[in-house]
Amino acid sequence: MGVARVLVIGGGIAGTATALALHKAGLEAVVHEAHPDSAEDIGAFLTLASNGMRALAQLDASAAVTAIGFPLTSLRVLDDTGTEQAHAPMGEVSDPLLQYRCLRRGDLNTALQAEARRRGVPVRHGARLASVEDGPDGVTARFTDGTTATGDLLIGADGLNSAVRRSVSPGTQPCYAGQYVFYGYTRSASPPGTDACITMVRGSGAAFGYAVSPDGEAYWFARVTGDPLPAEELAQGTPADWRELLLPLLRKDTTPAADLVAATGDELLVTNATEIPTGTPWRSGRTLLIGDAAHAASPATGQGASMALADAVVLAKSLRDAPDPDSALALYETLRRPRVEHNTTVSGNISRGTPSSSAASRPSDEDLARLLEWGGNLWAERQVEKGY
Repeated sequence: MGVARVLVIGGGIAGTATALALHKAGLEAVVHEAHPDSAEDIGAFLTLASNGMRALAQLDASAAVTAIGFPLTSLRVLDDTGTEQAHAPMGEVSDPLLQYRCLRRGDLNTALQAEARRRGVPVRHGARLASVEDGPDGVTARFTDGTTATGDLLIGADGLNSAVRRSVSPGTQPCYAGQYVFYGYTRSASPPGTDACITMVRGSGAAFGYAVSPDGEAYWFARVTGDPLPAEELAQGTPADWRELLLPLLRKDTTPAADLVAATGDELLVTNATEIPTGTPWRSGRTLLIGDAAHAASPATGQGASMALADAVVLAKSLRDAPDPDSALALYETLRRPRVEHNTTVSGNISRGTPSSSAASRPSDEDLARLLEWGGNLWAERQVEKGY
């Protein structure tokens, strides 16, 4: 295969899951993370969909994640009067390991990194990338503290503002996806709903969603269409500022949204939704981008973390199964690009309020389940599909 040691830049969800997957595939992986600890993004929460939970199961990491957060088994939709329009099961409800799960991003990072350490996968904190040097016999990462690391491949899993992307696709920059997004938590309001349910509110001024944990904490988000919030405002704003900005949009309606936001204290943040344009390069020489570094999407579909987890499994299997590194990276891109770019397009269209083209067909869940199944040989299956 020609790959023994892999440098993973970024110790978030994508990077740590990739290291776990590579370790399972028999490769040596070392994670280099710029932040000094494992929970640098504790404020925001996320939902892992069934595809993300399926990827975790293939990594034998389900237990580490089901120990945190809480399951979501149904979806309820309200209109701007608070009237229920729909309530239906969501995801693969019958299998506890594949049920949707709501959890804080920082908690997920911490759990995955703890699992990596338990398996003997090194995670080096405080390692901020300065540059990447690709050579005939390996690739070298140079860090701002003067240290270096060399491997057979380098995986850029360092998120939206990826430093690795500068060496792969220096002209690629994240762009605004049409909405700014609030996240918050409160124990001071008790919105109506049922257990293990996420409620989506089609408000007149904002798209709103909430779920209540078993111990009574409400997790909520709001997506507001408009011009991006200025960087200075994002940097200097306070939770009180964000409540003042959001509440007038929610009070137009008779839904639980305004009461939830009004009851939220300091656990409230806002960010501009951004995305990486589709069709941009993912790899150059011995370097590959994955997760948000390659294909960040607006949060409208809630698929960012799940896509990253699936990336990890498909990449490790491609390196395990293909005859050489170049073939492996090409196989990985062939298998992943259609699904992740479909998600980026659909999610961006939701954020911008534009219809998705019917021509943009979604890769099937059955195909994804087959790709993620650890026992399957991706290279052999691909050759059969091509008629070889």
